[in-house]
Order: sequence, then structure tokens, then C-alpha cells
Amino acid sequence: MTAASRLVVVGDVLLDVDIDGTANRLCPEAPVPVVDVVRQRHRPGGAGLAALLASRCTAAVDLVTALGDDEGGAAIARMLAPAVRVLRLPLQGNTISKTRIRAGGQSMLRLDGGNGKAKTTPLAPEVIAALRAAGAILVADYGRGVAAHPEIRGLLTELAPRVPIVWDPHPRGPAPIRGARLVTPNAGEAAGFAPGYTEPAELAKVLRDEWCTDSVAVTTGSAGALLANAKRVTTVEVPAGLRFAGHDTCGAGDQFACAAASALLDGRTVADAVAAGVEAAARFVAVGGASALSVHERAQTAPATPEPALELAARVRASGGRLVATGGCFDLLHPGHLALLRQARALGDALIVCLNSDDSVRRRKGSSRPIVAEADRAHLLTELSCVDAVAVFGESSPARLLERLRPDVWVKGGDYAESDLPEAEVIRRHGGEIVLVPTVPGYSTSRLVATARGNCEGER
Repeated sequence: MTAASRLVVVGDVLLDVDIDGTANRLCPEAPVPVVDVVRQRHRPGGAGLAALLASRCTAAVDLVTALGDDEGGAAIARMLAPAVRVLRLPLQGNTISKTRIRAGGQSMLRLDGGNGKAKTTPLAPEVIAALRAAGAILVADYGRGVAAHPEIRGLLTELAPRVPIVWDPHPRGPAPIRGARLVTPNAGEAAGFAPGYTEPAELAKVLRDEWCTDSVAVTTGSAGALLANAKRVTTVEVPAGLRFAGHDTCGAGDQFACAAASALLDGRTVADAVAAGVEAAARFVAVGGASALSVHERAQTAPATPEPALELAARVRASGGRLVATGGCFDLLHPGHLALLRQARALGDALIVCLNSDDSVRRRKGSSRPIVAEADRAHLLTELSCVDAVAVFGESSPARLLERLRPDVWVKGGDYAESDLPEAEVIRRHGGEIVLVPTVPGYSTSRLVATARGNCEGER
């Protein structure tokens, strides 16, 4: 891999937290809903999210950002470390955090904390070297000082004629540098940058001229984007079947920008890059948005795992390995389970088990299941030499989790047909294959439970 094949993300990182719960009653002291917390999910936000998303479609990603020495900064660094090389600038203040409180999939409140801003001290030699060696650069500005750093702006202006630069602007940030290849405001941001104009096509043309940039793409949510390139304005629509009105769009702008930057890194045209960004953002939102991408999860029954499954998946991909995944309830482990897991592990370099949560098992099997709680099921699986990691999912299908893991091989027992698997489309879309392995006759958890209950009845 050459140095010029690296994508460098420049910008401000945040710590994003989603608190998910249920809201079925009002507080007695005030007419406000009470949220019963089910789980907390943590992930890098801002430029950290952009870098993490870029690592899913680009082999080598650097992140130039200001990180604090507090607990939030350390958490972000840990979450990014497996997939992204972080080049630190000093931060004045503490890490910015944004906490969304959600119930029933709807955001109810956001709590913001922190006051950190990037210091304008001289850049370290490794930061300068990374920028000069970049194949493409994405500036993910969140208005906290990294994009306004004078030395960074000078370097980017110098590099712009030969390195494609995508600039995702922020209302509180500086204007993009002259000569950027593509600037990507959403419609609301664009209207704020150009008062008096309202139509996305007008905004794209006006801002292209005002910012002296090659192209401006104004994103318009489920309607796609308006691209002002040279003297033309073109509409880039969301592909059919990927409409996402009403879905959680958090992080869609980051996904758009990093997909466009990755396309430019690969030598594609700006028009192709914008089309790639629109499609990637639509797919991202359709499978749950940023809330489905949490890297670190704390739950009341969080299983102990040898290493987070997403970190393992990133390492296997980075090393060119073959990632295998399988899924199921794995309630009462039996020889049939062991045979499937061993055969699955033999098909690649690492095996991740996607494990149904307790609630998911109850929806599938009834109120008397599972017999063994998810934390204990996960622990038993991780003790097996053929299992490298376990990831718990709460939905009826592992499709959302598989969008994040992107295994090369998905293994299920031969008692299934591919047409029975709702997750098959996800696997195929990411270029994976589905393997059905023979089951061991006579073994199933349901049969074991029925036999045990029958024996107990007989003993009475």
C-alpha cells in the first residue's frame, strides 16, 4: 500500500452517546415522560464518526484531530484505534459530548457537554507528513477549531491543486479553503452560508462561486443532492428502493462526505463521487444510521467478550483475512452447535457469533425461553476455541449487525434455505457468500427442552 492511498480526515471529534429506553409513564412531579433505560451506546462523533465510516470502505485512514487527556478523549481514542490512525493536536478544555435520550426509536432530548477547542500550536512533524502524503483529504468541520488552525489551512491550500479535498462545512466553522475539490453542506447549512437564497440549486451555484471551489453539492436528505460543477447544476437522486423518510438521519452527512472522499481517492470524477455519497448515505440511514454503529456498548447484561466484534472485524479486513460469521440463539449448547461452529471457523481466519438477545429469543421462541441468559450464553460461546468474538443483537434478524460486520462468509445450518434468511440480501450486497452446513441429526435445543420437561413430568 502506498502512502498516497491513504485518506486523511481532518476535523473535530465528539463523544456521542445514545441512551435507549422505554417511556410508558409520566413523572409525578411534572408532565414529562419517564424513560426507563435499557442500554447506553457509545461511539466517536463528528470527525471521529467520519473516520470510522471511512475505514469501512478505505483500507488506510488517518485522523488529524484535537484530543483531550480526559476520560472522553481516552474513550474516543480506544474506539478508533483498531481501524484509524489518530494524529493528535492539543485540546484546550474538555471533550465535547452529545447524549441523545431516545424511546421507541424516537429522540426525546439531547444533552451537550464539554467546552474543548483545538489549540493553534505548531503542528507536529507526523501531522504535516501525513497531510503531505495523503491521497485524498476530508475536512469534517464541527466548529471546534481544527479546520480553523492557521497552519492546517495553509497546508491544505498548498495541497489543493494536486490532492482532492472534500470539505464538510459547519455553520460555526471557517469558510472552506480556496480550491477544494468538493464542498458538501446540507440544505439548511447552505441557506445559512448564503442568506437571501433558498433553492438548493441556487445555493450550490452561489456558494461554488463564493468559496472559489471546484464543486459544491448541497445535500437534500431523501431527495439526494444538487451538484454545481463548472457551469452546470445537476440533480443526483437517491437510488430507487432506498428512500428513508422518517428514519434516523444522524450521521448521514458524515457518511455522504466520507464516501465521496473515498471515491475521489480511487480516482473517480466528482459527479461519480457525489453519486456514491448519495447512495452510501441512503443505505446508512436505511439500516439505522449512526445509532446502529455504536462501537462500545454498556448494557445491564453486557456479555464479557475477548475483544469487541467490530474491532476484530476491522483487523481481519485490514490484514486481508477472511471473516466468517454465524448467528442464532445458542440456548443450551449441544453437539449440533459445536459441529456448526467448528465448520464455520474452518472457512476463514476468524469467526464472530451473532447472538440473539434475551428479548429477541423470547419473541422467537416464547416466554419460557431462553433457558440461559444472554450474558451466560455469550460467555460460554467465547470459551470455545473456535469462536473469536460474540456480538449480541436485539432485533429479530441480525441484518443490522451484519451491515456493520460485513463478513465474507455467513454460515447457517442446513435446515435453512437461503430464501428463508432475511439477512441474505445484506450479505450479498457487501460481496459475501452464504454457506449452509449439514446439521447433526437428533440435536436441537427445543427437542432437548421438551425431553427434559417430559422426564420431569414422568418423575412426578
